[in-house]
Amino acid sequence: MALEAVIFDWGGTLTPWHDIELGEMWRRICAAHLEPDQVEEVATALVEAELELWRRGRDEHRSATLDELFALAGVEPTEALLATQFEAWTPHTLIDPAAPGLLRALRERGIKVGVLSNTMWSREWHERIFERDGVLDLLDGAVYSSEIPWTKPHAKAFLAAMEAVGAADPAACVFVGDRPYDDIHGAKSAGLRAVLVPNSTVPGWDAAEPDATIDGLDGLLPHIDRWSS
Repeated sequence: MALEAVIFDWGGTLTPWHDIELGEMWRRICAAHLEPDQVEEVATALVEAELELWRRGRDEHRSATLDELFALAGVEPTEALLATQFEAWTPHTLIDPAAPGLLRALRERGIKVGVLSNTMWSREWHERIFERDGVLDLLDGAVYSSEIPWTKPHAKAFLAAMEAVGAADPAACVFVGDRPYDDIHGAKSAGLRAVLVPNSTVPGWDAAEPDATIDGLDGLLPHIDRWSS
């Protein structure tokens, strides 16, 4: 069966994994806009809210947005604070150097390219990142969990990503991600092939059995060509 689409996770896959100290990140963001005696309290509230929403996504497969995060923390963000948040993350959102060539090669083979990301960020933020790094026009579709009710590994999240790129058959689609539970188990449960790009931080999950494991994105095409032949 010819492959219809390859769908990628974003953070840790199209963008290499970075270990982030969330408390320090929020303190830096808050320090740029709040009085010194407010920074620790507000940053702590934001960290607790974000961790709770990620827990909800992991355990209940329910999505969340930045608006929910700030509301849960009891914070009303200004446009300036949001701009600082985006800029603070910039060093950690740069595309993998291997990604542009890989995405072009897939499209040259007639294979659709998509993204499915568990994220609280808006589509606009992600598209700014992809435009900055020169890959926005290489995507046939993208689904961000902030826009749908579910997070990976819920099967409906993967089906939504397939629909976004115009693919109909899960068996003709491949998902590439770094998380054994969310990405590999989720994709396989939805009927897709799954390729793991492991990193040292994300925990394993014994029930996740990828169809292939690669050390980096530059190792993907041989598997795609094998499955397409």
